[in-house]
Amino acid sequence: MHFLFVRVVKAHELPAMDVTGSLDPYVEVKIGNYKGVTKHIEKQQNPVWNVVFAFSKERMQASVLEVVVKDKDLVKDDYVGFVRFDLNEIPMRVPPDSPLAPEWYRLEDKKGEKIKGELMLAVWIGTQADEAFPDAWHSDAATPIDSTAAASSLIRSKVYHAPRLWYVRVNVVEAQDLVPTEKTRFPDAYVKAQIGNQVMRTKPVQSRNFNPLWNEDLYFVAAEPFEDHLILTVEDRVVPGKDEIIGRIIIPLSMVEKRADDRIIHSRWFNLEKPVVVDVDQLKKDKFSSKLHLRVCLDGGYHVLDESTHYSSDLRPTAKQLWKPPIGILELGILNAVGLHPMKTRDGKGTSDTYCVAKYGHKWVRTRTIVDNLFPKYNEQYTWEVFDPATVLTVGVFDNSQLGDKGSNGNKDLKIGKVRIRISTLETGRIYTHSYPLLVLHPSGVKKMGEIHLAIRFTCISFVNMLYMYSRPLLPKMHYVRPLTVMQLDMLRHQAVNIVAARLGRAEPPLRKEVVEYMSDVDSHLWSMRRSKANFFRLMSVFSGLFAVGKWFGDICMWKNPVTTVLVHLLFLMLAFFPELILPTIFLYMFLIGIWNFRYRPRYPPHMNTKISQAEAVHPDELDEEFDTFPTSRNPDLVRMRYDRLRSVAGRIQTVVGDIATQGERVQSLLSWRDPRATALFITFCLIAAVVLYVTPFQVILALAGIYMMRHPRFRYRLPSVPVNFFRRLPARTDYRTMASQSAQPQSVHDFTVKDAKGNDVNLGIYKGKVLLIVNVASQCGLANSNYTELTDLYQKYKDQGLEILAFPCNQFGSQEPGTNEEIQQFACTRFKAEYPIFDKVDVNGSNSAPIYKFLKSSKGSLFGDNIKWNFAKFLVDKEGHVVDRHAPTTSPLSIEKNIKKLLEKA
Repeated sequence: MHFLFVRVVKAHELPAMDVTGSLDPYVEVKIGNYKGVTKHIEKQQNPVWNVVFAFSKERMQASVLEVVVKDKDLVKDDYVGFVRFDLNEIPMRVPPDSPLAPEWYRLEDKKGEKIKGELMLAVWIGTQADEAFPDAWHSDAATPIDSTAAASSLIRSKVYHAPRLWYVRVNVVEAQDLVPTEKTRFPDAYVKAQIGNQVMRTKPVQSRNFNPLWNEDLYFVAAEPFEDHLILTVEDRVVPGKDEIIGRIIIPLSMVEKRADDRIIHSRWFNLEKPVVVDVDQLKKDKFSSKLHLRVCLDGGYHVLDESTHYSSDLRPTAKQLWKPPIGILELGILNAVGLHPMKTRDGKGTSDTYCVAKYGHKWVRTRTIVDNLFPKYNEQYTWEVFDPATVLTVGVFDNSQLGDKGSNGNKDLKIGKVRIRISTLETGRIYTHSYPLLVLHPSGVKKMGEIHLAIRFTCISFVNMLYMYSRPLLPKMHYVRPLTVMQLDMLRHQAVNIVAARLGRAEPPLRKEVVEYMSDVDSHLWSMRRSKANFFRLMSVFSGLFAVGKWFGDICMWKNPVTTVLVHLLFLMLAFFPELILPTIFLYMFLIGIWNFRYRPRYPPHMNTKISQAEAVHPDELDEEFDTFPTSRNPDLVRMRYDRLRSVAGRIQTVVGDIATQGERVQSLLSWRDPRATALFITFCLIAAVVLYVTPFQVILALAGIYMMRHPRFRYRLPSVPVNFFRRLPARTDYRTMASQSAQPQSVHDFTVKDAKGNDVNLGIYKGKVLLIVNVASQCGLANSNYTELTDLYQKYKDQGLEILAFPCNQFGSQEPGTNEEIQQFACTRFKAEYPIFDKVDVNGSNSAPIYKFLKSSKGSLFGDNIKWNFAKFLVDKEGHVVDRHAPTTSPLSIEKNIKKLLEKA
């Protein structure tokens, strides 16, 4: 028999309900005609009840559970707020699972709006076997019970349910009738979207009207219940570093349409609200004419990736209507740990206060903390429903740092190690009882922190459904119909982990952020030389079979074993004249190999292999690099050494990639007539081969070719064969690269000749001995006013000391320099009194970029690539013509005045 359990723990910061500024709160739990009430606590805004209610599920007529907080009064009790639950969303708890962890829920008023005050609740469906049943309040006889000590919650075992995560898709289409602060200019508008701590922006649009168009998709992660709102702000970039708010929209996520497929979401126009106050909850609803065109939806057809895709424990989509029935039950027994490494010192001896965390799907479990014991015995059992065999169970061991005095690590729980078990590696119905080593990589190397003893059993409910899953896509349909980019998935995964950590961190006891991040492998995407080596050797291991076959065939060709070679000749001739036996022979051979390997199958689920992961032979400096923060916190000399090492590795990869490209280009040159004699020889050979193959049976040709390849060494030559010699003589595009590298390269800016605005050649050597500031300009750019003004001020101030500003107009960025050279000069000289030289219009990016800009970019690259990002990028050149510094378009010219003065003062 099933019961609905409601544990009312406590409330936090309830609003005052009378003139005295206090209230006498109590909680009323209602479902249909059944109701349970706690005792009221006088004059307390942070009351504690810790009472459990039980309702028979068979007698319940309603589908909604309401937990109402009221204020006790003499005449009529006042309504404070409520929390509502859908019975279909309440999790099932089956003993011996640990009790469900209570969570904080924000109270709502009668209108459904969030108000001040929170209520800590735990709601689940269980049976009479639940330990809360004997002491629970029943709807027909409610008797209060005493609460337990709060401190004991830190060491108790608990079950946590991670929140259901959704992707929020915001399609910002356009705006209408924007009203900027300055009425004389068109807005340089963009939209900033925010959900909680997640902030994203569209690209700024410099339109020639007040109706900018973006049509950009922004993706966020949201968790049920939806507590945060979607806040969209339209902002105007007046000058670099100064943005003004034009209007704002607040959309509650609970009102956003949900979808489980790729159907089209209808767009809506939203009125922008004037930014009168900063507090979004008190934002005035003063509408004006500006509007924003949006498509907003909650995408439930995706699986929100909050783990590394290689170790995912759940692959189901968010929308429950898309879930398939479970294929089995996973049972985990966490028995004990042995030989644990001491994590702290207590009373002069090393000890540990350890607990285990297991994660599979939405369900997290935490065992009780065994205090002051290096050989703890947990003996706890948990179960999960399995929906896909290609999922992974993760079990981690941690040291509880919340008990007693805090150590040098603060109050962070320390990781001892973790074990991953893939469900597909388990035999159905078999109980695996095995000890797994707890291995952790430290800056000093890999350490064994102890062993954990687990018992695991996977029971299959439907064998047919399990086999059917092997034919299904790994991820839900939406990942293939509307795929997200790798960068989007990485960003969304990071946000998802933060949301899960924040929610679980608010439970009682909290599952701390460092525990969630370690179990979710939050830093698995960062660069590591050790991981790169491990992946390389894994790749070599994959191809080792092909290499072994090649070596074996080489021995056959060299007649190392004459008997084997003769047998291979006979088998080859049989397959050549009876080709219909080829595929059956291959599949029969693979079948026999599989049967042979069955006796060597793993007896226990595999665990971390220090040899495969390159953890045993890793260099200490590579480990230090792996544990470095991002961005780096190491000294510049060490970073330079590591950069040089990375360049060396990249050089070898570059050579291999170049060799592969060379072979491909030689194949292409067979018919390209780059070498006319080689192409003529090849097409002549093709004509003769076509005639011979037409008149000769294919089996004869195949047999002769095979016998020729496996001929006796007596008939072989040590020199390469004719086809190999012919192929190696074919031309490749390395010729162009070699000639380019051997040509004379400019050494300074003074080696270039450019054209002025009238088309005349100007040798930049005339500026020897002067400091140069080279800028790509555009008259219609939003940065033009500030940059032209400050460039003129700089030139007037330092031209007599040896400063020259060289302006190169460019029309590549938003077509913001469409005029002729004469119009550009007139604009700069008339409006901004520019006296420095303005040259001919050039391209600064692409294959047609000016040679001077190719040199500037190669001399000083940007963090995100060498290309110029926008108008008014600045290059500072010293008196010898060497590029000293590069500044972004948004950098003010006056902000680099100090650097200019230093160069001018040098002799």
